[in-house]
Amino acid sequence: MSRDDLVEMNGTVTNVMVGGNFEVVTPDGHKILARLSGRMRRFRIRVVLGDQVLVGVSPYDPTRGLITRRT
Repeated sequence: MSRDDLVEMNGTVTNVMVGGNFEVVTPDGHKILARLSGRMRRFRIRVVLGDQVLVGVSPYDPTRGLITRRT
């Protein structure tokens, strides 16, 4: 699955977990377990508790995602 197939959603980081995982809650109330994308790790962009982020969510498993942008 390519990055173009992901569904983009806005959300807020509510929990920072070990191993680079983040819990993101969308305005609709959905909880997403998300990881940082490769470019965000490569350029060392920090994501902290309370940040607004853009998450790419798989249409097959809407509970997991990839943080692609910090807004």
